[in-house]
Order: sequence, then structure tokens, then C-alpha cells
Amino acid sequence: MLAFFVLTGWAQAQNNPVFVLNSLDGTVSVIDPVSWTETERIPTGKEPHHLYLTPDEKSVIVANALSDSLTFIDPRTAKVQRTVLDILDPYHLRFSPDMKWFVTAANRLDHIDIYRWDGQNATLAKRIATGKTPSHLWIDAKSTTVWATMQDSNELVGIDLISQTLTSRIRVGAMPADVFGTPDGNHLLIGLTGSDGVEVYDISSGSPKFVKKIKTDKGAHAFRALGDRKHVLVSNRVANTISQIDYTNFEVVAKFPAPSGPDCMEVSADGKLIMVTSRWAKKLTLIDIARKSVVRQVNVGKSPHGVWTLDHAPRQ
Repeated sequence: MLAFFVLTGWAQAQNNPVFVLNSLDGTVSVIDPVSWTETERIPTGKEPHHLYLTPDEKSVIVANALSDSLTFIDPRTAKVQRTVLDILDPYHLRFSPDMKWFVTAANRLDHIDIYRWDGQNATLAKRIATGKTPSHLWIDAKSTTVWATMQDSNELVGIDLISQTLTSRIRVGAMPADVFGTPDGNHLLIGLTGSDGVEVYDISSGSPKFVKKIKTDKGAHAFRALGDRKHVLVSNRVANTISQIDYTNFEVVAKFPAPSGPDCMEVSADGKLIMVTSRWAKKLTLIDIARKSVVRQVNVGKSPHGVWTLDHAPRQ
């Protein structure tokens, strides 16, 4: 009964569907946030892992890594708009805040692609060889630097967007995955999937300098800001937990249960609900933040990865 009231209260302010990428099915699950059931499953391409909203907010782009393609979907109606081919291995993707650049990380091909974006189409500007297995991307607020983790060479690299050149490379901890920049632009957080925590780097002077390691739990992987400009969540895939980090003092201040290999997360617009993909259970798990408890699981496809909805808390 508690779960019913928690989810019903949130759904009253929710008008748009929730999308979950099923990496091993090559599909996107469309979830109704009122009934919390899958209403349809959209075929995309092979191995969709991550997704991102276009700057005009008219399309959500699903990156199909093994099909070398992008699927554009209407974030309000869940209708497929178009498919763009010949985007090599788009594992992770981001737009620059100034909306001029579109960047993809080729996880299996060991390069990062920088595209010029004209509001409708992406044109390749530069392909940059990186380290082994580029994983996740972060672009600074000034749209000058792309930060990228190298999952299998244990590195963080920096790329200048204007010149499209690699400007820095440092060693980091084991199996770096997601990377998150604090709103003041002074620090990066890196989730260490091969370890039990998050590394913090000072980038205020341009070159990353190690600050500390925050112990979270085993398999620290993906970040999602809570939306209050003070806290960020990190999913601990091995430990089956989510840690809440206060990035004003870089300390863990809360922990949530998150079963079956938690991965990507979304936070409801009112900041009350965490939606997290449970990779090993074919589920989307819903967590009540105030009560620190799982309130529901929704059936989706195989190996669910990215999750997103237009009705979300701020990303910083």
C-alpha cells in the first residue's frame, strides 16, 4: 500500500513516458509512469547502451553501439522519428552545453569522435585515438574540454574541443566508468567499477590533480545528480547499492538498496524517486529516496542499461 501512494503521488506530476534501453535485446522499453507497466518495446539497433536529449528537446537519441547507428525518438510520444547510420560504435554520447558539438565514445574501437552539430545533423570533425576502451564522457560548462575515462587502460584523458586535440592523460584507479563534473567546474568524480569507490580530481587549473578517494561500495559505476546542486548518486554494481555523495565535502551521506547489478539512474522531477536499471534481473527498480527502500520493480528486456524521462530532476 505504501508503494501505491508513493508512486501515485509522483505520477500525478508525470506526463511523459520513461525509456529503458535493453542492451542485449536491441530494444527500448516504454514505461507508463502511472501504471508502471511496459506499454511497448521499440526495436532500435544492436546494443543500445546510452541515450541523450537533443538541444532542442524534440528528440531523445538512442546510441546503438554494435549497429553503428543512432535512433531518434520523440520523448513525449515514444514514436521513432529517424535512424542515422554510419556513426561508428556510439557507446556513450554527449552534446556540449553551447550546442555546437556532439561527441561519442567508441568503446570497442578505442576512439572518440567529435561532430559539429547544426541543430539537425552531425558532421564528423575529428576522430581521436585514445586509450583502451573509452567508456564515459563529460563536457565542461564552457564547452571547451571533453573528459573521458579509459576503462581498460585505467586512464582519464582530456580533449580540447576547439582544436580537437588530446591535451592531457593521467592514470586513475581500476576500471574507470562514469565521470561527473561538479557545478562549479572545479572537480571531476570518477566511478571505479574495478574498485570500491569514487576518485575526486581538481581540474580548476586545467590539469587534473588527485584530491581523494571516496569509499562507496564495490563496483562504483554510474552517476546521477540528485538535482539540488549538492549531491550526486553513484550506483555500486557489485555491492547492489547506491551511494549518495555530498560533493561540497566529498563524503557519503546516505545509501540505498539497489538489487541485481544497478547501473544507470534517473531521478523524478520532484526529487523523491530513483529509477535505476537492474542489469542482471531484466528490471527497472524504483526507490523511494526518503524511506531508502525499493517500492517497485518493472519488467523490461535483457540487460537494461540507460534510463531516461523528460520529467526529471536537474542534472546538476
